Amino acid sequence: MMAIQPIVQCVQLSKRYGKKYALNHLDLSIPAGKIVGVLGPNGCGKSTLFRAITGLIAPDEGELRVLGQPPGWQTNRHIGYLPDRARWYPRHTALQAFEWGASFLPGFDLEAAKTFAAYMDVDLEMSLAGMSKGQEARVMLILCMAREVPLIILDEPFAGIDFISREAIISGMIDYLEDREVSILISTHDIQEVEGLFDYIVLMDQGKAIWSGESEELRGQYGSLHDVFRTFYKREWSR
Repeated sequence: MMAIQPIVQCVQLSKRYGKKYALNHLDLSIPAGKIVGVLGPNGCGKSTLFRAITGLIAPDEGELRVLGQPPGWQTNRHIGYLPDRARWYPRHTALQAFEWGASFLPGFDLEAAKTFAAYMDVDLEMSLAGMSKGQEARVMLILCMAREVPLIILDEPFAGIDFISREAIISGMIDYLEDREVSILISTHDIQEVEGLFDYIVLMDQGKAIWSGESEELRGQYGSLHDVFRTFYKREWSR
């Protein structure tokens, strides 16, 4: 039987800013077809890893393969990426944002975006300027999720969003992704609300992966993700 190729593979991957390592000889292999929580304290290297995967930054050392290839424009056509500070043009309605996304984002499915919007209770005729932060976040997420691509990367998609909106977003994600073959990498500080979403966990600290594996294995050893953070990081998880 042919082995399944990892969706992301890092070998001794390093990225420095000045003398500080954002990624410090990172070794990591992430299996395909999983919803992966990439977790850790602020400054542990999560966002740097995501930017390296999408080719926005070049590593200083080591090897990185995404979808079996070095990252670049060819792999980016097959990645949906939501950075931690994503914004859209405020004068657009949600529908106009989706129509514009359909015009230039490879694999964007406009009908899927409308379906996802219905799951998340997004008013297609409302302008982004008139939306709450939670509503706008749902639109940004849909722009990323409504693409037929094998890899989706979400960097802090729930940051600053109220509890009710987070529930709607997570519920919509679970329902919408049920029959899709896609790998999703998610970094978040809102671990208590989303830990049931993850199939696989990567714990990072100081630019390294200090644990990676199936989420059920991690919970079986340590309990909830809150307990995991107390065990691995020896401090309370700050929300």
